Amino acid sequence: MGRKSCETTEEERKIIISLHNQCKSLSEISSIVHRARSTIQTIINRFGERKTVSNKRRSGRPRKINEYDRRLIIRKVKQNPRITAEQIATELKNNNGIDVSASTVRDYLRSSEYHGRVARKKYFVNETNRKKRLEFAKQHINTPIEYWNKVIFTDESKFEIFGSKKKFTVWRKKNTQFRKENLQPTVKHGGGSVLVWGCMSANGVGSLHFIDGIMNHTVYIDILKEHLHASANKMGLKDNFIFTHDNDPKHSAYNTRLWVLYNTPKYLQTPPQSPDINPIEHLWDYLEKKIRNHNISSKESLKIVLLEEWNKITPAVTSNLVNSMPRRLEAIVKSKGNPTNY
Repeated sequence: MGRKSCETTEEERKIIISLHNQCKSLSEISSIVHRARSTIQTIINRFGERKTVSNKRRSGRPRKINEYDRRLIIRKVKQNPRITAEQIATELKNNNGIDVSASTVRDYLRSSEYHGRVARKKYFVNETNRKKRLEFAKQHINTPIEYWNKVIFTDESKFEIFGSKKKFTVWRKKNTQFRKENLQPTVKHGGGSVLVWGCMSANGVGSLHFIDGIMNHTVYIDILKEHLHASANKMGLKDNFIFTHDNDPKHSAYNTRLWVLYNTPKYLQTPPQSPDINPIEHLWDYLEKKIRNHNISSKESLKIVLLEEWNKITPAVTSNLVNSMPRRLEAIVKSKGNPTNY
């Protein structure tokens, strides 16, 4: 479908009125001037009312984009939310002969409730794991909070000394930030200087262990041997806890699974690609904000600050995170297994 025909000229209208005065039918006039019957009828009606074929005086500058062009712009944004206004303006000029500025394109997008926003960084969830996430959430959505209070949530995280990661913007409507096309996919550990292992429960935090060198399942098992039961005792859970971690390869390795089977009272298997089910992810964010209040200039100073701020974390903080588990599962059910706001 091409661009709609442009407005009729005064000369065309004069010809239409002349043909009408010669008692030509709408169909005959349409075939002569190559305009729609409805257009011809409108011109004849207006001439009868105003006795002129001239346009009324218009206020302001005439629009350079008609309704078809506007829909074309919206369609381009829907197909590629990352496209820039400059790219749209260039495509309109090269492909459709429409010469508009990037600012005009932005104005039309904003009038259609599309605004440039920084794309949210969210983990990618494939279709198989989406179904597993949904099944897990439905299975545990009515689990009482007393159950979650016994869970020891564990994880690793990487902290950088300096800097922040580059962001980009997408055109999107309100409340569409978590649609797949509007997200900036990330991996869990996007670079940094210090890798740590930690654990938490509703009763507070356990140990924080600094990992040097290559992290594999052997190193991971050694960390669990050294810190898991000691942390359980510290948090007042002793041998009455439920252990969980994500599906990282070193966590799901055969030797790791054997160790967990014989050395933990109970194990909670969570679905892959589900950091929103593990509230310790938000504890890492909390810790990140706290350490940025310090002047960190080296790896050693980063370690000192991390340990200092980790030991300051109160049970009130971790209890609040654990109490969010029912809401997290509800959000997964509501999103049908896709990424959530957590």
